[in-house]
Amino acid sequence: MISTQAVEVENSGRQYLLLNQSRYANQQLLPLTAVVNSRDCLEIGGCDVTKLVEQYGSPLYILDEETLRRSCRQYRDALKRYYPGASQVLYASKAWSCLTVCALAFSEGLGIDVVSGGELYTSLQAGVSADKIYFHGNNKSLSELELAIASGCTIVVDNYLELQTLASITGKSTAPVRIMLRFTPGIECHTHEYIRTGHLDSKFGFDPNQLEQVFAYVLQQPALNCIGIHAHIGSQIFELQPHQDLADVMVEWLRIASSYGLPVKELNVGGGLGIRYTESDDPPSIDDWVKTVAEAIVVACQSQQLPLPKLLCEPGRSLVGPACVTAYTVGSRKEIPTVRTYLAVDGGMSDNPRPITYQSRYRAVVANRMSAPLLETVTIAGKHCESGDILIKDALLPKTEPGDILVVMGTGAYNYSMASNYNRLPRSAAVLVSNGEANLILQRETYQDLIRQDRLPERLLG
Repeated sequence: MISTQAVEVENSGRQYLLLNQSRYANQQLLPLTAVVNSRDCLEIGGCDVTKLVEQYGSPLYILDEETLRRSCRQYRDALKRYYPGASQVLYASKAWSCLTVCALAFSEGLGIDVVSGGELYTSLQAGVSADKIYFHGNNKSLSELELAIASGCTIVVDNYLELQTLASITGKSTAPVRIMLRFTPGIECHTHEYIRTGHLDSKFGFDPNQLEQVFAYVLQQPALNCIGIHAHIGSQIFELQPHQDLADVMVEWLRIASSYGLPVKELNVGGGLGIRYTESDDPPSIDDWVKTVAEAIVVACQSQQLPLPKLLCEPGRSLVGPACVTAYTVGSRKEIPTVRTYLAVDGGMSDNPRPITYQSRYRAVVANRMSAPLLETVTIAGKHCESGDILIKDALLPKTEPGDILVVMGTGAYNYSMASNYNRLPRSAAVLVSNGEANLILQRETYQDLIRQDRLPERLLG
């Protein structure tokens, strides 16, 4: 865990204890602005985490604006540096779709990747230009496709039913609908089987054996303007070689599309770069990932004697994941001699379903006693009525007391977006922190919210 040793620094007349990044790798698990203040409490974005919990309650998602913005800029600037052609970074909003996150990404020049009508609506309401929105999904409904067409976004077509449906509903359109075609590249990578999308046995995308058949069909549809090809190999990937392999595969597809006369000008290589959830995780940097992808596309295009396409990528987890932590309040303790000690918090699988779903690992600190010695190993349990509701097994922490504030790191991706009301728990609040200011970006649900959509038949009224 993060060391209790620190160094004192001056910042705007206030004294802080900064975690020593060069010596203690776990500092990298916290957002970039994390410091320990003179009260021995964790601060993020200039805001004391314990005071945030006092004001907004817990569990509480705390999103650091500086960390998110810097990750957006790293992708954007690296693409400009390493890729000589046109490029566009898209934020994969399934990682965390809300007005603030979409608006922040768009303000940094990013477009948005959406996978549902709800995510599309959110992006539009956040002020994102429709020409920078790309709509994915393996089973888009008719109403979702109609919304996408009306909005003017690009539709990433996943299968024949969708292609045929689009052809039928766009026949009377005044302008062709922009589409991309998603194919499965058949590339395996080391990640959880549930988040592997590039291998042939996947629900996503056309089979690559259908490539020429699909191109021929699209050519016969004047209402469909096929501008590009898309592929994605998975999520939480630490390897670079699969992305190099993907470049070769996709540029070959581009060559075939050109031979058919399709006006394909864009290649979308997806995302998938992993992040550090624990001190043992060692993903490539954003810069290394972009450099690998960009150079591989350039080399592949040169070998095929093709002009460079516009290069798109879709990071999600690596943008928002490290920028957020979740603060909990410690509650009950159960000690089983020679077995384990359970430490319960006031949230769990309803605000972070990844451990019970993917066996994901996290790390935590006690935010109100950052320099306290690490004296015990505990299992951090959620409050839900499930034995598997465990956030962290074998967490090394200071001796805790009820009321302590436990902070779990790296919770920006697939936590709020996959949150539920299991056991009828209201969904948690979220705040955006920057330069000592905290803004509420997601209001905590109330019990009234839980029954807002309930309908009770009159015959059951007492």
